[in-house]
Amino acid sequence: MKKFIHTLIAAALVAASSMALAADKEIAVIVKTANSDFWQNVKKGANAAVGNLKGYTATFQGAASDTDLAGQVSLVENAVNRKVAGIVLAPSDPDALIPAIKKAWEAKIPVVLIDSAAADSGKAYYQSFLATDNKTAGEMCAKTLIEKIGTTGKIAIMSYTAGSGSEIGRVGGFTDYIKKHSKLQIVGPFYSNSQMGTALNQTTDVLAANPDLKGIFGANEPTAIGMGRALVQAGKAGKVVAIGFDGNSDLQGFVKDGTIEAIAVQSAFEMGNLGVKTVAEIVEGKKVPAFRDTGVLMVNKKNIDTPAAKNVLY
Repeated sequence: MKKFIHTLIAAALVAASSMALAADKEIAVIVKTANSDFWQNVKKGANAAVGNLKGYTATFQGAASDTDLAGQVSLVENAVNRKVAGIVLAPSDPDALIPAIKKAWEAKIPVVLIDSAAADSGKAYYQSFLATDNKTAGEMCAKTLIEKIGTTGKIAIMSYTAGSGSEIGRVGGFTDYIKKHSKLQIVGPFYSNSQMGTALNQTTDVLAANPDLKGIFGANEPTAIGMGRALVQAGKAGKVVAIGFDGNSDLQGFVKDGTIEAIAVQSAFEMGNLGVKTVAEIVEGKKVPAFRDTGVLMVNKKNIDTPAAKNVLY
């Protein structure tokens, strides 16, 4: 009889455990591509957040590349179809994702955007936007470059995905500041589509075609890495003043050895962490801000080992 009772108790515990697991609400984190340290750091932040939330799980997916818009749309639609509790999304294009975001809104699934905004026509369909103030960050990069090379000469812009929300703000902010505060001649922008190899080849060509180049800006992680490697291969490291964006180990190495003067580092971890927390707040009926600035820090050789830099480098 005791054995029978123990069996019933064990079965009940298993059933209760299964019910608890089934009750967990899924927050789908969908980024531009999983193939970069930046987005993997977003994943770490999301996992850290969900680890401190009761009743939630987080899944993480990215498209094959920044330009795989159909793939990212499919990921969002699949999340809607499986009735997730909420979606954290870094849209690769400001317009292409709006129909999918609208489907989530129609299904009463909250959406929080990170890193890149959607076009104004999509504002009704998401509840909050978490990002670096990319325009300000671009201006910071331009100011740093001018401080090092002066206000005359020639510079190049190595960009990533034309038309993405973050690119418009970041490169736009950089370009506008250069035009307003200097007489620097701009070569480019050149678009790598966030492919390091493409950025390397493009930068190599730019350096060869412009032997008088004084400065260069690499506007995101894979682009800045390709830019740095091209500078080293061309023997121009430290001779052409380079400003990068994002802060993985490759870029930290370039700062330490002088290949890149400074990098503007976003808190990718905070985007994932705060994104998941914001979705949970919405699910629980709390009001959230329409925009949250996740910050940016200019990191150079002098401050790279400080606590402030270590909090955002990855």
